[in-house]
Amino acid sequence: MSLPHAILTALLEKPSSGLELTRRFDRSIGYFWSATHQQIYRELGKLEAQGHIRALPSPQPARGQKKSYEVLPAGRAELARWTAASQDPKQYREPLFLRLRAAAVVGTEGIAGIEAELRRHLELHRRQLSRYEEIEQRDFPPGKDSPQDRLQHLILRAGIDLETFWTRWLTHALEEFAELPDQSR
Repeated sequence: MSLPHAILTALLEKPSSGLELTRRFDRSIGYFWSATHQQIYRELGKLEAQGHIRALPSPQPARGQKKSYEVLPAGRAELARWTAASQDPKQYREPLFLRLRAAAVVGTEGIAGIEAELRRHLELHRRQLSRYEEIEQRDFPPGKDSPQDRLQHLILRAGIDLETFWTRWLTHALEEFAELPDQSR
């Protein structure tokens, strides 16, 4: 996924200013594609220059007033093209896995630090899982099954399933650590 396509998606859902987009990224899209305020503003400028979006006319011209953007037909066509295109999965990179592999090679002298990191990660994933489950309860009650709702729920379910995987895997990893010989943990 690319940031321009995430912005086009968000703007098709609702015309917004850069600040509003940043807030929406923090609340929803940011769960699976993050961007800083500066990145969003930079992309808005590029999308506008490409003719994919335009600033909505302001009711009162004023210097420094926030601009809201909407998607133009060329932007909708680009998003449709990108949506239909084939793309291989990205290779997954997880530093925690590499640290465990390194510990297997260099020995377990630093194992206490890794074990503490596993515990910290477990807590972070449990919190995120809880957030996702709250969103599911709030936003996807039984009977809410329009095509748009179903696709958005599918994305949320991916997050729930990933966090469930992580909590299970980290719990298992910590059980394995408990069985390792004690090396000043």
